[in-house]
Amino acid sequence: MPPKTALTTEVAAAGRKRRAAGFTLLEVVVALAIAGLALIGFFQAGSSGLLAADSAGRVGEAIERAQSHLAALGQSNGVAEGEIEGDDGGGYHWRLRARPIASQQTAAIDQPGSPMTLLDIEVEISWRAWGRDRLVVLNTRRLGT
Repeated sequence: MPPKTALTTEVAAAGRKRRAAGFTLLEVVVALAIAGLALIGFFQAGSSGLLAADSAGRVGEAIERAQSHLAALGQSNGVAEGEIEGDDGGGYHWRLRARPIASQQTAAIDQPGSPMTLLDIEVEISWRAWGRDRLVVLNTRRLGT
């Protein structure tokens, strides 16, 4: 075996440094796979956030519509027992139900013997979003004749 010289040792050390300085194909593929999974996670989180914001906005609008129907109830004439429904526009449908709970005869001076009825009022607003039916229901009680 020939004796090692300083030049041979330097060439061997430089070869080792050169091989250790780069990335292998396997390392690059693994890094790309990890980056791809991270991007998928970011996109899913972003789309879930947009979906939640849209859903919250639609629920808020449905609550406002239900409150509006409750406020309009009985404005023109008295509250009466029954059920009515209709289309509210924007993909919303409404249903209002008034069911009697209790009734009592009153002895008022201006209306002798007129019965007063306590009604359970329910307003339901429904719509379809993201392939599913959604629903908001508000309940209250009012006096009717």
